Amino acid sequence: MTTFRLFFEELLALVQKYEKQQVMIKVEEDLDHEFVKIFGEKIDSIFRAKTGLNDVSELAYTTAEHHPYWALLYNCSEISKTVLEKWNDKISSEEMDEIKWHIKEIENSCKKLEDES
Repeated sequence: MTTFRLFFEELLALVQKYEKQQVMIKVEEDLDHEFVKIFGEKIDSIFRAKTGLNDVSELAYTTAEHHPYWALLYNCSEISKTVLEKWNDKISSEEMDEIKWHIKEIENSCKKLEDES
């Protein structure tokens, strides 16, 4: 058993201890990639999407223009950020203009990738 898998087993025991005390905890794991997410009862789907998008955005920011798909990832993540931030509100005209600009950048990136094929 790997050290990570041992850690995960101990983590599950701790989670079960708190569940017996009526604390809602959700655990998601991918042990093949040594990855665990833990959520408390206040988590909602919008916040989960935002935290996942933060990882996508970080990849886009750190990859910069060194990868051919960088611009696609970056512009899609920027649109997604705006949509998630405004999920329960209206998107302003300025934000809509920004979304349209990102869409044009996505189209330009697609054309560039097609031309390179």
